[in-house]
Amino acid sequence: MKKNAEKKKRRKVLYHAVMLELREHKSSFLVFSVLRLLVILCLVRQVFLHNYESVFLSALTLLLLYVPSWVQVKLRVEIPTGLEISILCFIFAAEILGEINAFYQKIPLWDTILHTINGFLCAAIGFSLVLILNNNSKLTFDLSPVFLALVAFCFSMTVGVLWEFFEFFMDQFFHLDMQKDWIVSSIHTVSLDPTASNRVITVPDIQDVILVHSDGSTEAMGLGGYLDVGIIDTMKDLFVNFIGAVVFSTFGYLYARSKGKKRMATLFMPSKKEQDHDYLKLVEDLTDQK
Repeated sequence: MKKNAEKKKRRKVLYHAVMLELREHKSSFLVFSVLRLLVILCLVRQVFLHNYESVFLSALTLLLLYVPSWVQVKLRVEIPTGLEISILCFIFAAEILGEINAFYQKIPLWDTILHTINGFLCAAIGFSLVLILNNNSKLTFDLSPVFLALVAFCFSMTVGVLWEFFEFFMDQFFHLDMQKDWIVSSIHTVSLDPTASNRVITVPDIQDVILVHSDGSTEAMGLGGYLDVGIIDTMKDLFVNFIGAVVFSTFGYLYARSKGKKRMATLFMPSKKEQDHDYLKLVEDLTDQK
């Protein structure tokens, strides 16, 4: 009973701390409130449409909108308003617009834009992790600017690769299509070499894919080319992630080289919380006083 009461107390303290964190900055709270309302409306609509997969995605999105505030409270870091708003909009754009409203299909560059932004934001987080883990603000600029930029870049690319692993896993085991297929007009492969001598065989000007069913019947798909199963999409995603990572890593390099004088990078860099903004500690102290 005592353990349950203690857990309940900790959850209550965390909840109040997250609520205070949400309201710390008016601009990010306004964006959060608008997006939360839109997600709730989307969830209700999907319930009426009996689209329960989208209901789950809407509920998941609703929880994800609280993650930036939860991270700030639990890890005692301060996420800049610009980065927080970017993360909130990214979550909404990926789940509600991209998945539920099919923007990935309706807008050809939607997935590309999101992966580019992801590369940029993850590089910012990777750069900041080094600074935060230093535990010494004076040591920050003793580190090589090249090292800081490299860490930011590698962190971003690692996240991008792990996400592609996740997409592949979901496609293979749950039969989804997260790695979107592409239509190509030619293929180059050694698998068609009759001599088995590793010679590349080119099949040009492919017009269609014809399915041959187990009963011998055939079906023309009318695709206008060969259906590539995900590899082009994966490489495109990693390439634009690379671009986003390079862009922020460059900003981070210039920031470190100038010893903090070039402030543009700080708009997207989390930092340690000041004690007077450590809402978890403040709520804990207030609770203990009662």
